Amino acid sequence: MSPDGALGEVTLPFGEPAGQAASLLEAALASSIHPTEVEKLLRQHLLTDPDYLPAYFAMYKLLFRQSRLAEAEEIARTALVSGARLGGFPPNWQHLAPGTADWSAIHSPAHFYLFTLKALSFILLRRKQLDECREVLEKIGELDPHDLIGASVIRAYADGLTAH
Repeated sequence: MSPDGALGEVTLPFGEPAGQAASLLEAALASSIHPTEVEKLLRQHLLTDPDYLPAYFAMYKLLFRQSRLAEAEEIARTALVSGARLGGFPPNWQHLAPGTADWSAIHSPAHFYLFTLKALSFILLRRKQLDECREVLEKIGELDPHDLIGASVIRAYADGLTAH
C-alpha cells in the first residue's frame, strides 16, 4: 500500500493477464484507485469470470495487506479450488503429489496453485495457525523441491517464530 492507502503494483508471478480481463485488473490496481474500489472491481470481476486466476491473486493480496486475514484465507482457499479445477487435479492439497501436475510450468494453473498455497501458508502463519502452516509448507516442499516459488522464506520465518 502506498502512504495514501491506495494499492500499488501487484505482480503476477504465475502468468500474464490478457484481453479485457487484463484491462480491468490493470485499472483496478492503478495506484490512484482506493483499495475499497479495487476490492469492488475485483469482486465484480470474479463474479463474471471465476476462472481468471490473477484476480484471486490480487484479491487475497489486497485483503492480506489490509490485515483482513480471515477474508484473505477464504479467497486463497477458493482460488486453490479454481486453480485445481482449471489444472485438472484434486483441489485438496493434502492429496497432491509431485506427479499430479507440472508444478514448474510458470504460465499454468498448477503454478498458480503452488503460489496460492504459499500465500495460504503465510496467511496461516500470520493467523498463528502454526500446525496447518507447517503442514502446507511441507507439502509445498514436496511439490516444489527446487523452491521455485520461494516458500523457503515463509518456512524460515515460521522457524524463527517457533524458536522463540
